[in-house]
Amino acid sequence: MDYQKISIQITPFQEWLRDVLNAQLAEIGFDSFVETETGFDAFIPATSYSEESLNEVLEDFSGDFSFEIQSEFIADQNWNKEWEKNYFKPLMIGGECLIRAPFHTEYPEAKYEIVIEPNMAFGTGNHETTASIIALILQNDLTGKTILDMGCGTGILGILASMKGARQITAIDIDKWSYEGTRENAALNNITNINAKQGDAGLLGNEKFDLIFANIHKNVLLNDMEAYNAVLNAGGTLIMSGFYTEDIKDIRTKAESLGMKDAGFVEKNNWVAHSFIKKD
Repeated sequence: MDYQKISIQITPFQEWLRDVLNAQLAEIGFDSFVETETGFDAFIPATSYSEESLNEVLEDFSGDFSFEIQSEFIADQNWNKEWEKNYFKPLMIGGECLIRAPFHTEYPEAKYEIVIEPNMAFGTGNHETTASIIALILQNDLTGKTILDMGCGTGILGILASMKGARQITAIDIDKWSYEGTRENAALNNITNINAKQGDAGLLGNEKFDLIFANIHKNVLLNDMEAYNAVLNAGGTLIMSGFYTEDIKDIRTKAESLGMKDAGFVEKNNWVAHSFIKKD
């Protein structure tokens, strides 16, 4: 898939505005964001990019801020080089989980070492949502558990779950890059118990899961939460991320309407990972 990279510099820079713009751009199709010192880089499938829509988002803030915008077309075959050059550095989370690419040569030792082949699929651990769920996984014993990873991206969460003792992982993503990337990364890490599928919540059938990760946009979570709840075992946990602190009320209201109990959340730079337990 070809992507359009949009680099935005904000003057005067405000971190809250960067977060707001990321959320609003996600609503018009941008699916990956990388923070820079005075702004951010945003990525969108080239066929979905609209300069007019981008300008409409920025116009609401143009009275108090100015924006320097650079646009770059990234061809399908160039994405690995882009990440290697600019973004993907070895990353340690929780002092236990190292995430690196095959091309990294210098990195610390860790209890869990995950090798990820970078591509446009979301999930190298650098984003707050992925890092927060990884931290939660590290805190729990997953021995013998069945796992569902919705919006699996690179497959990183399922790979770590397997390393933590999970019995079987089903990984689902609507994007072809993610489906293929999850299969490749599982093989790269010698993981054999991940079943990757391309699609959405419509693929969920009679299987039951002890733990579900759903790292997707807020609107998708609200739309598909009932389907997640239907395949979650009684006493099982649903961890949702991909939304902001201001969205907690909507997410919690929906979850509780389905009979799930609030099990708390973690927040990092206004991004949230929220846990709910299905009542017995």
